Amino acid sequence: MHSSAILREARQLHNVSERLDSLAEQHPLISEGLITISGNVRHTAVLLEVLVATKMGLLSESGPADA
Repeated sequence: MHSSAILREARQLHNVSERLDSLAEQHPLISEGLITISGNVRHTAVLLEVLVATKMGLLSESGPADA
């Protein structure tokens, strides 16, 4: 999977997190759970972005001599 595809998935996870935050505002009875889930989804998105930056970024910078 190309790094841009992974970053697109991370962006989609950020969008899901934002929608869950919005739902939490609309549904006070379950807002705490929705906020917790939203945070977990957001953290997962950030981890994907860090993974791409640290692992795949290094791979794309490596030349044939490093293989």
